[in-house]
Amino acid sequence: MATIEETLERLKKSDFRAKFYLSEKDKQYITEKGMDTIRFHAEEFIRTRLAPKEIPNDGKQTPMRGHPVFKAQHACACCCRNCLEKWYKVPRNTPLTELQQEKIVNLLMAWINANK
Repeated sequence: MATIEETLERLKKSDFRAKFYLSEKDKQYITEKGMDTIRFHAEEFIRTRLAPKEIPNDGKQTPMRGHPVFKAQHACACCCRNCLEKWYKVPRNTPLTELQQEKIVNLLMAWINANK
């Protein structure tokens, strides 16, 4: 199993994934809200938008902008179940376990922390 650091390095090699970055507005939002709040938002987004067994709008549930976590999800290939399956071999049509959700949030937070 790859470490977070190894995974972030692998993602940097993808032209699509590597193009995501935090804007000054995103960085300001992170500073104002704090990393605990950003983590809480990440946990909620993953729990409600990615973890369910069936996602009616899968592939379209994560906006490209509007919140630092959304950008992190795209940068880390955790934006939809198709990307989770392709990048991490997480099967679609099965609910994510709490451990899987925690690992995804940890990856997103590592990306945000490295890019803030």
